[in-house]
Amino acid sequence: MPPPADIVKVAIEWPGAFPKLMEIDQKKPLSSVIKEVCEGWSLGNHENFALQHADVTNFYITEKNRNEIKNGAILRLTSSPAQTAQQLHEKIQSSSMDAKLEALKDLANSSRDITFAQEFINLDGISLLTQMVESGTERYQKLQKIMKPCFGDMLSFTLTAFVELMDHGIVSWDTFSPAFIKKIASYVNKSAMDVAVLQRSLAILESMVLNSHDLYQKVAQEITIGQLIPHLQGVDQDIQTYTIAVINALFLKAPEEKRQLDLEDNVNILDCPLTEMANILAQKQLRSIILSNVIRSNRSINSEMAHQLYVLQVLTFNLLEDRMRTKMDPQDQAQRDIIFELRRIAFDVECEPNNSGSIEKRKSMYTRDYKKLGFINHVNPAVDFTQIPPGMLALDNMLYFAKHQQDAYIRIVLENSSREDKHECPFGRSSIELTKMLCEILKVGELPSETCPDFHPMFFTHDRSFEEFFCICIQLLNKTWKEMRATSEDFNKVMQVVKDQIMRALNTKPNSLDQFKSKLQNLSYTEILKIRQSERMNQEDFQSRPILELREKIQPEIMELIRQQRLNRLCEGTCFRKISSRRRQDKFWYCRLSPNHKVLHYGDLEETPQGEVPHDSLQEKLPVADIKAVMTGKDCPHTKEKGALKQNKEVLELAFSVLYESDEYLNFIAPDKHEYCVWTDGLNALLGKEMASDLTKSDLDTLLSMEMKLRLLDLENIQIPEVPPPIPKEPSNYDFVYNCK
Repeated sequence: MPPPADIVKVAIEWPGAFPKLMEIDQKKPLSSVIKEVCEGWSLGNHENFALQHADVTNFYITEKNRNEIKNGAILRLTSSPAQTAQQLHEKIQSSSMDAKLEALKDLANSSRDITFAQEFINLDGISLLTQMVESGTERYQKLQKIMKPCFGDMLSFTLTAFVELMDHGIVSWDTFSPAFIKKIASYVNKSAMDVAVLQRSLAILESMVLNSHDLYQKVAQEITIGQLIPHLQGVDQDIQTYTIAVINALFLKAPEEKRQLDLEDNVNILDCPLTEMANILAQKQLRSIILSNVIRSNRSINSEMAHQLYVLQVLTFNLLEDRMRTKMDPQDQAQRDIIFELRRIAFDVECEPNNSGSIEKRKSMYTRDYKKLGFINHVNPAVDFTQIPPGMLALDNMLYFAKHQQDAYIRIVLENSSREDKHECPFGRSSIELTKMLCEILKVGELPSETCPDFHPMFFTHDRSFEEFFCICIQLLNKTWKEMRATSEDFNKVMQVVKDQIMRALNTKPNSLDQFKSKLQNLSYTEILKIRQSERMNQEDFQSRPILELREKIQPEIMELIRQQRLNRLCEGTCFRKISSRRRQDKFWYCRLSPNHKVLHYGDLEETPQGEVPHDSLQEKLPVADIKAVMTGKDCPHTKEKGALKQNKEVLELAFSVLYESDEYLNFIAPDKHEYCVWTDGLNALLGKEMASDLTKSDLDTLLSMEMKLRLLDLENIQIPEVPPPIPKEPSNYDFVYNCK
């Protein structure tokens, strides 16, 4: 007979005594359980004791998390969180360096537990740590020279404890003094600093900037990009990652008018207007330093570094958003002069004085030239740039191309102006539409994803990477236009082919713009047709009536097959990541469906699981019968909260929630689009609703196509075996083998 569900069999340790095996009744109050354990060892004052997991976490057991205790677990009887917090609070103020160091080490380990953290914070422990950082270290300046390793460890443990305590979100970041911020910034600004101290200091600065607008301003006054750059030139990838994370945080939280940063050593970030962020990259060669010391270093790039590079890439391209959303003012002479410059470069003409010829003659000449330049409005091409996006960004790209690749620009304009009207590739219209397309591909103006590691090395190889990207793509567009022998009616078709070429080349992750250009050379229109033809053959669509009837007959079987696959995947389970403000301390939870499809089991994990997670390790349960609805995207409650999820398009696309009881939710952020589709399909299947994800449509098309082809094979009088044929026995000898030696 199995033991009652409320009884858990565990082993409990106590220093200096043999472990005890006992049964814990989960219905009893935890204090009664602890009292019983203490009496077994003849210990009084049971209120001063607590139970904790005897594993690497050492987390305390509370009424809230006691359901996580599993059969066979090893627990430890120890001092209560309040007593431990009080003892450490006193010891870290000890005059003995050894005692202080040991206490800080224990504090750094214990602070990961929210139960202990709450008790230590209640003793005003955060203030004590900040005071130690602000002034306590100065007491040991004389000792620092002769006890440098000890001092470095002490400071490292202090900052580690601070980071762990703050990570629980109990104390607001807005409570810290300028003196504390100055001290943390000084550790970052020093040329020689203990690696652990530097790492924690960078993490603290990043969290300050991300969690408080006031602290952003104070941090920005203390830190310059020039002081951060030496950390990128080191060999420690973790330090490099934290450094780029701080730069990204400053960049992300800067006000719109101040988001451009100045890299001069003596200019702080707060003083810099938006249009100067691009200047940082040039003035201090931040881009080239990242390229040479991070992207092209001998070390492989880990996932966190890849994410930070992706964020930096997105934020850099987002500097173009202002120009992308700015309409051209047809009455603005300075803006009109840019169009005059395009005309001058293309046709090698100087601006005529006002008295040279009649007004009508000049207007006629301008109209003729603007038509050759490919503008839609030949009389006033400024009107073409009133569409947003791409707004003035398109004109900026055209001028950059005309000035920096003048020969190619002139060749394209003159080449098309000499063709028949219907076969000319309009440079102006093409540039505007291409700029809009490139902004969509690079998602200009969108916030970076919380998890995406998809950065492109080639965009770190040039200070004006977007403009260079445009120059390559506009020449590709002209080449593809000629290969397609397109007319003006084919404009949209050409743009679709060009987008296909660009996306396929980007997916190969070229390391440089030259490599990207080379990839495009191999993706001619003819090659794209071959690729598309090959893809179409795998998705052949039969339209005759008998075939359609056969499809309709087969489709329910295929849908049931997909349904079973989705439910099987839910039974295997998935690890989901909890979104937090500090990504480098990821927390995970796991969810899976029971084999009988009646219960969802879920629970927290310390790290990404290796292999299958057993049901008994997932203590939380949700009966499928209690599920009322599945919500997705913006309808989910966790996407409406303040924080990282808000207005983040990519995370919104991966969010879904399960509504149960009256207003209770189980909230998910899928690791990728595939898992999102699998889970939303599976949950809808459990509720008897339609599986409507893109993955279901794709799977249905693929399986239907395969089944149709199998059924349409000419297999008359051919018997298909039910089982695979047996593997033949090994030959008695190998005399038939020819030795080529």
